[in-house]
Amino acid sequence: MAKIFCVANQKGGVGKTTTTVNLAAGLAKIGQRVLMVDLDPQGNATMGSGVDKRNLAVSVYEVLVDSVPVREAAQLAEKCGYHVVGANRELAGAEIELVQLPQREMRLKNALAKVDGDYDFVLIDCPPSLSMLTLNGLCAAHGVIVPMQCEYFALEGVTDLVHTIKQVHANLNPDLQIIGLLRVMFDPRTTLQQQVSDQLKSHFGDKVFSTVIPRNVRLAEAPSYGLPGVVFDPLAKGSQAFIAFAQEMVERVQSMNKTARTQATKTKKSVKTASNG
Repeated sequence: MAKIFCVANQKGGVGKTTTTVNLAAGLAKIGQRVLMVDLDPQGNATMGSGVDKRNLAVSVYEVLVDSVPVREAAQLAEKCGYHVVGANRELAGAEIELVQLPQREMRLKNALAKVDGDYDFVLIDCPPSLSMLTLNGLCAAHGVIVPMQCEYFALEGVTDLVHTIKQVHANLNPDLQIIGLLRVMFDPRTTLQQQVSDQLKSHFGDKVFSTVIPRNVRLAEAPSYGLPGVVFDPLAKGSQAFIAFAQEMVERVQSMNKTARTQATKTKKSVKTASNG
């Protein structure tokens, strides 16, 4: 069963796309089967995976609006080692069209259910705004990965996102939870960033990933070559950090699965005890 994660933050420019493509490439490097879904009409995650958004025969637009199967839309990003359901400007029109369609918030969830056994991880790159596209991503996901810079304005953005996730959890997707906060573009020499990082750990505890992604020129250069940094320069500090993050994600998912199995066993025992009583 694939674990589906949104990479989301309502604040723009925090490294969502960089996180999505590099985590996808990192997971692929350590042997995971990965599908990356680009839900942003800008198509940056598509281009950043080496897939030309201008030449997409089938995009995520057709998956959402026309119910085209994911298997038909997914293509292998050969240099990166993962599959991509790409996006382009057409997706901007989906906002209006989705409003009129049945189960409009569940279109992506229903589509991904049909490839559940094909992948270990599905990563969804969301737009920065809370739109019908983002809502589709949140309704499809088991959890949210929140990349953020350690700056004070970023803390406000996280507060807004936590509120949104609680609303979606309560009304549309009871499985949705925050998987973790990822500190990105981090400069340990800056006192302010250290202070904000400490505040995050104090407030969110183990929801803050241990891995920290440093500010790194090679990660910033990689998109201009149509590649994730992990593929463009595997030995760069930023790339190594994303591979470490991929390993931490696998461990966190294994821990989540173990907790779920334990809970299921406890529930089964409680039901059995109650019926015997």
